[in-house]
Amino acid sequence: MRTSLRKMGNSTGMIVPRSILGAIGVTTGTAMDLRVEDGKLIATPAERIARDGWAEAAAGLAATGEEQEWLGVGVADDATLTW
Repeated sequence: MRTSLRKMGNSTGMIVPRSILGAIGVTTGTAMDLRVEDGKLIATPAERIARDGWAEAAAGLAATGEEQEWLGVGVADDATLTW
């Protein structure tokens, strides 16, 4: 299969057909690692970082006010803990 490089704003992009994305198990928006080997561009799905999405999840909780519920909850043996 052949595709062309295209101007996208101040960058250059490549349209990847859905069938190719499906073959490597990714969808639009997936982070990709890029490298060059022997003059070839190699693109692989980026490994997920353990804390990916935490900021968005926290913002979502803040928007609902639910993050405040835990503030009044104690931990068993709080009085005996030393910090």
